[in-house]
Amino acid sequence: MKLFVGLGNPGAKYAQNRHNIGFMALNQIARDHGFAPWRAKFQGQMCEGRLGSQKVVLLKPETFMNLSGQSVGEAMRFFKLDSTDVVVFHDEIDLAPAKVRLKSGGGHAGHNGLRSIHQHITPHYDRVRLGVGHPGHKDRVPGYVLSDFAKADQDWLDDVLRGMSDGAPYLADDDGPKFLNAVGLRVTPARSSTTTPKPKPATAKPQTPKAAPDDARSAMQKLADRFR
Repeated sequence: MKLFVGLGNPGAKYAQNRHNIGFMALNQIARDHGFAPWRAKFQGQMCEGRLGSQKVVLLKPETFMNLSGQSVGEAMRFFKLDSTDVVVFHDEIDLAPAKVRLKSGGGHAGHNGLRSIHQHITPHYDRVRLGVGHPGHKDRVPGYVLSDFAKADQDWLDDVLRGMSDGAPYLADDDGPKFLNAVGLRVTPARSSTTTPKPKPATAKPQTPKAAPDDARSAMQKLADRFR
């Protein structure tokens, strides 16, 4: 059994924020894979379903980002899971937009949601790091992550969310490379091998000069023609 956790802040005000991409990822997975309806539990919203052969619980903490660990710890203890059964989806400013990376364990890099989870379940859990880009200066980071995705971001964002949903069964089976490949196929589709290459422009063949016709006149006729 796996516990997939999406990080974000509750309420319509924050729904389209960059900080809420973790919520968006879980919403896409629940919708595409026919999970049960969301319901209030563990200080958040949770639902259950199957991804491949695995039973999976999806959890969106509603404690606000900085206290996410309270919700995650409560759910983990209820289902008697180890921290290594937990996968957290979160925004990552140190990755370019549309980049997705996996990480097991390690530090929280100043992310307040991860900091809280560290405190409640230890750092030994898996993360899906979802690149949202960096505003350019650390002082602008809070306002940047708490603002909505721009219209120009919508195409790649949709591809990333759909790709993660495609690959979610692999992630539940601990097959990280296949999960990342599924995301890659959405974000950078493979070129079709059946595509017919464009024909090259025809090159005109050099024409062979025609041979002059044989002159059948006699020598006397040729001489006479010269003086006409």
